[in-house]
Amino acid sequence: MSLDTPAVTPAAPPSPAGVPGAELLDALTAVFRRVLELAEVPPDGNFFLLGGDSLVATRVLSAVARTHGIELTFEDFLADPTPAGLADRVTTAATAATATAATATAATAVR
Repeated sequence: MSLDTPAVTPAAPPSPAGVPGAELLDALTAVFRRVLELAEVPPDGNFFLLGGDSLVATRVLSAVARTHGIELTFEDFLADPTPAGLADRVTTAATAATATAATATAATAVR
């Protein structure tokens, strides 16, 4: 006997606070546009090549922490100073934080 089940495409993991990846990328692109005072910023637009500097970068990091609850380091920012790069780092950090919280909850439940 076999079961016919439709193929299930796994959903993309949600970003912090349940924000889908595309919305996170749009939000980070909007932050870049705002702090750089530009009308357009592509997802792969390098912050520093678009006119940003280290002082303005701290405004981006502050906006990420305030809006998404994820505190990235300046080194995180330097590793890939693009909206897409930061979106990946925010998603990775949020996933790690969720896993750590789940592990802590499970450890508490075992006691």
